[in-house]
Amino acid sequence: MLTKFESKSNRVKGLAFHSHRPWILTSLHNGVIQLWDYRMGTLLERFDEHDGPVRGVDFHKVQPLLVSGGDDYRIKVWDYKLRRCLFTLLGHLDYIRTVNFHNEYPWVVSASDDQTIRIWNWQSRSCVSVLTGHNHYVMCASFHPRDDLIVSASLDQTVRVWDITGLRKKTVRGAPTAIGAHMSPSSMHEVGVGSNTSASSVVSRVNADLFGGNDAVVKYVLEGHDRGVNWASFHPTLPLVISGADDRQVKLWRMNETKAWEVDTMRGHSNNVSCVVFHPKHELIVSNSEDRSIRVWDISKRLGVQTFRRENDRFWILAAHPQQNLLAAGHDSGMIVFKLERERPAFESHADKLFYVKDRFLRIHEFSTGRDLPTLSLRRAGNTQAGLCGGHRSLEYNVFNPSEHNLLLFSDQDGGTFELLAFSDDIAPSSQGESSDLKRGLAVSVVFLSRNRFAILDKNRQVSFAHFIKK
Repeated sequence: MLTKFESKSNRVKGLAFHSHRPWILTSLHNGVIQLWDYRMGTLLERFDEHDGPVRGVDFHKVQPLLVSGGDDYRIKVWDYKLRRCLFTLLGHLDYIRTVNFHNEYPWVVSASDDQTIRIWNWQSRSCVSVLTGHNHYVMCASFHPRDDLIVSASLDQTVRVWDITGLRKKTVRGAPTAIGAHMSPSSMHEVGVGSNTSASSVVSRVNADLFGGNDAVVKYVLEGHDRGVNWASFHPTLPLVISGADDRQVKLWRMNETKAWEVDTMRGHSNNVSCVVFHPKHELIVSNSEDRSIRVWDISKRLGVQTFRRENDRFWILAAHPQQNLLAAGHDSGMIVFKLERERPAFESHADKLFYVKDRFLRIHEFSTGRDLPTLSLRRAGNTQAGLCGGHRSLEYNVFNPSEHNLLLFSDQDGGTFELLAFSDDIAPSSQGESSDLKRGLAVSVVFLSRNRFAILDKNRQVSFAHFIKK
């Protein structure tokens, strides 16, 4: 784990990344919402109008808006430029667990302990649909990034996928407009909202609010967890759903047009699974739990590939950045923004050449000609699980030896390892050599001292010296 930012606060129950600014929202158990710049490490704003814990928070993709839902049964929509709450949406009868903006339509979906999911229009400030069917607390609900679908998870031990095509056809006309659109009836994008609202539409809306309409229907009910399900989320591009539950299991589900089924179960957490998401850039699943751990799973192999632990803090929430290779996790005493790996490759430049590691090869880029060729195959590629590099951290070139190329490749594997690479300029690209057996070992750091000598700092902070002669 490469930690990019860490905050200390009350228990974090909700997280949301901004789509293009280096901002992250945290909603806290003490009722405060914090807006952080994780690149600068500064607190930009505090929003403090909820009465009780705030469990859900989200940024709008385009507009300067954020939405929050809390234990006061209220959903609040805020303008972060004006730094104030614009309005409050009332209708839920119990704690609100999550809130989520739609990527395109002027909608917010909310999940509540009153066993319902509600879809709201933030332009008309009204509830447009109530989804009923769960018979216990609804722990989360979110829109599909592209399709007219919603996924929800409940303590009734089920995950439900809802089809909202009917609602879209009934209510949405064209693309959504800015927040001021609700002020003008001519610019409304919802049927039944504005000056021409008839008495019958009011009655139908009240009935839908009380009993649920048929604009959103259950498409699939995913059953398989033995205890309450705390989280479910869609894959951004594939027809997959991931879920995590109090049975300590993470389940992967696949959907098609007619059915949905369980693909596999991943076991390893020793307490309730709080949240689970798909990695935005790699074919990985990331889950966290009240067992104080974050686990990373390979989708294709369905095996755990990494585990990160905290000593005292239970994890409650995860968020993935929509564009960047960033994740965030909320726990009992704050939150962390992190990457699973270093994205910058190990590299070193000398004279007209740039030496760097990519895809298990040492490559050479010539600045003068622009040629970029693989030169050596690296046998010790380290952890090659999907999306995870081998931890190659640094590369050092031996400037004391002009007759051939000597490099020391340092890796994070096994707590710190090094490998000496030696080759001449006459290696042809078509006959890529393999790294030689000159020298490998464990070390905290290594450095060249002369033409054929380098120093090794071991884990006990003892320095030793090594000689090498290329055969």
